[in-house]
Amino acid sequence: MNGKTESIHVMDLADGHVAALAYLAQKQEMITLNLGTGIGYSVLQVVKAFSAASGRTIPYEILPRRAGDVAVNYANADAAMKLLGWRAVRDLNQMCADSWRWQLGNPNGFDSSSKP
Repeated sequence: MNGKTESIHVMDLADGHVAALAYLAQKQEMITLNLGTGIGYSVLQVVKAFSAASGRTIPYEILPRRAGDVAVNYANADAAMKLLGWRAVRDLNQMCADSWRWQLGNPNGFDSSSKP
């Protein structure tokens, strides 16, 4: 269980897109960039962070890696910092805390029935 994959806070991702739109408006040229934290987290790290954020014990089992699971997966966002002055600023604990807070306020997910 030593594989790691990246997570990014939705607000960091949104901020990155806003920075990219500002760049496009100013420079009038297309760019392709990775937006990410550059940090990979194990499933166990995510479970522990979400457990801390929710104040609940999350049961889990440690099992062998599945065929096809990647060992490491994360973005190199150096070009986004260079071109946009953007970098992710929220860590895994903040991601989990905000996710849990949203879930508490929206136990059924998005309620599309109240929207036109």
